[in-house]
Amino acid sequence: MFDFSLFTNWIHSFLSSFMPEWLTITTECVLIGVALLLTYALLALFYIYFERKVCAAFQCRLGPNRVGPMGLLQSFADMFKMLIKELISLNHTDKFLFALAPYLVILASMLAFAVLPWGNGLQIIDFNIGIFFLIAVSSIGVLGILLAGWSSNNKFTLIGALRSGAQMVSYELSIGLSVLTMVCFAGSMNVGDIVNEQEHLWFIFSGHIPAIIAFIIYLIAGTAETNRGPFDLPEAESELTAGYHTEYSGIHFGFFYLAEYLNLFIVSGVATLLFFGGWMPLHFPGWDGFNAIMNYIPGIVWFIGKAIAISFIIIWFKWTFPRLRIDQMLALEWKYLLPINLFNLVLMVLIVVYGIHL
Repeated sequence: MFDFSLFTNWIHSFLSSFMPEWLTITTECVLIGVALLLTYALLALFYIYFERKVCAAFQCRLGPNRVGPMGLLQSFADMFKMLIKELISLNHTDKFLFALAPYLVILASMLAFAVLPWGNGLQIIDFNIGIFFLIAVSSIGVLGILLAGWSSNNKFTLIGALRSGAQMVSYELSIGLSVLTMVCFAGSMNVGDIVNEQEHLWFIFSGHIPAIIAFIIYLIAGTAETNRGPFDLPEAESELTAGYHTEYSGIHFGFFYLAEYLNLFIVSGVATLLFFGGWMPLHFPGWDGFNAIMNYIPGIVWFIGKAIAISFIIIWFKWTFPRLRIDQMLALEWKYLLPINLFNLVLMVLIVVYGIHL
C-alpha cells in the first residue's frame, strides 16, 4: 500500500532546501492546519447532507432535492446562510464565557480529529500515548456545553447543559473501558501500532467475544456521547427548545452544529481504528489472492468508508428508537453498560494472559 510518509518527507526536504529549520516547521504547521480545517469543513457538509438523505429514506421522503443536482448544494447554501446570520448579543449573560463556549466545543473535536489515522503515514499526531491523548482532549467538549448552558442565563439552557453534562460524563466511562479493553488486546496506546497489529486480521474478528461486546457497548456509548438520538434529550426541542445552545445564533450556533457532526465522524473513526483495522484493508490469513486484491484499494478509502458505514449505523439508531428519559438514560449506563464493561475487561485480560486469542 502507498506510504504517504514518502510524500510528506519530500515536502519537508523541499521546504528545507531553501528555508531555515524554524520556518520550515512553521510552514508545515500552517499547511497541516489549513488541510485540517478544509477536511473538517467538507466532512461536516457531507455529513449534514448524508444524514438528511438517510433520514428521508427511513421516512419514505426524498430529502434535499432542490439546490443543485440531487440537493448536493443544500448544505453549502445552509453554511452561507449561517455565516451571514447576525450574532445576537444578550443582556444579563456572562459575555466572555458565552462567547468562549462554542470555541471549546470546536477545539475538542479538532484535537481529537488530529489523532485519527487516515492512511499509511497520513496522520497528524502519532506518539506512544495517542489513545490517552484522544480520550483526554475529547473530554474538553463537555466544559463548553456546561459553560454555554450556564452563561446563557436561561433555565432551559441550564437544564439542557446539566443533562448533557451528566450524560457525557457517565457514558465516557463506558467509552473509556471499551477503548481500554482493545488497548489491552493490542498491547499499545500508540495509534500506529494498533493499526499495524491488525494487518492480518481486524480486532473485531481476532478479539473473540470481548471485542464484539466492547464494540456494541462503544457504539451505544458513542451515540450517547455525541448527544444523538435516542440519547438526544439534552437538545429535545419539544422540552428544552434546543437545550444548551438555545440562545446562540450565527456562527456560534454553527460551531455547535459542526462539532456535533464531526464528533459523529470521530466516534466512528475511533471505532474503525480500534475494531476494524483503521486504514488497513480486509485481510484473512491464507487468502493470498483476496488479500492482494484488497491491497489495491487505498488506505484512506478504507478508513473513510468504514467510518461512514459505522456513522450510518449510529444515524440508523436515531431514526429507529424512541427518545429515552433522563433516568432511563443514566440507568442504562450505571446499571447495565458499566458492569458489563468491567466484566468484559477482565475477560479480555484473561484471554491475553493465557494467549487464547487468534
